[in-house]
Amino acid sequence: MVSSVERNERTVPDDGETVENSDGIAEFYSAVGKLVKLYRERAGITQRQLAERIGYSEDMVGLIERGKRTPRIEFLTVVDPIVNAGGALTVVADDVMKAKVRVSERHPAFSKAFTAEEAKAIEIHEYSSLNIPGLLQTEAHARALYDMRRPWLSVEQIDSWVVARMTRQEILSRWPLPVMSWVIDESALRRPLGGWDIHEAQLRHLLSVAEVRGVELQVMPLDRTENAGMGGSFALLTPAGGAQIAYVEVQHVNRLITDPVEIRKMAARYGTLRGQALTMRESLALIEKTLGER
Repeated sequence: MVSSVERNERTVPDDGETVENSDGIAEFYSAVGKLVKLYRERAGITQRQLAERIGYSEDMVGLIERGKRTPRIEFLTVVDPIVNAGGALTVVADDVMKAKVRVSERHPAFSKAFTAEEAKAIEIHEYSSLNIPGLLQTEAHARALYDMRRPWLSVEQIDSWVVARMTRQEILSRWPLPVMSWVIDESALRRPLGGWDIHEAQLRHLLSVAEVRGVELQVMPLDRTENAGMGGSFALLTPAGGAQIAYVEVQHVNRLITDPVEIRKMAARYGTLRGQALTMRESLALIEKTLGER
């Protein structure tokens, strides 16, 4: 059974895009969606009935059937027996995974759907448990992160992804600025990814960004006995004129979450994290202390 989070979230393909790719991948996803619809209608099941049985929203089922969203592997394997597909959807699931891999090889790991929302957001809040958030990374740090990926990325891929990440940072130079805050785990400040020279420049960049009026940067120290962020990193965005949304990413799986109940929980969690973290003054002092320890 699919969880209540999955039931209401807006799930995006593994590359973070809605389905609008080249190389015939969009057409393939469209064909899979049509196949789902064919078997569902043959079984005499409505979209709403199918959605209720598998824990998805009716809207999401419709998007998948129209080829507008990539079907998850779990979706196909669960739906197959319900619509009496006789294993056809389960077999196709393997090809869907291969198509996702092809797409992920061409695009950055961060979600394009997320960055599209981020670019027009009036509020951006993020908790990072492992690394420096993308909007705060130096070019050398971002390049080092991509260079250490396994399987290996091509030089062309790395160059393209670094440019995309740096382009995102134009948000920091626009006016008026969105309301922005970050809580970063201290471990990210202690981990010299790419070597000390790159890491030192990254820490100094954090101090520089913190000088921008309207930017709030806090550190979650390692000695805290309570940490509300042990579930992992997440971001909260508020689009102009729209409801707040959340974003989570682990490995190659990216999700935008729109369920109001889940959003409220995550917003409350972020508020707790800010209360548990060092103040901004204390956080900057810790970064400077880390620089001086070398």
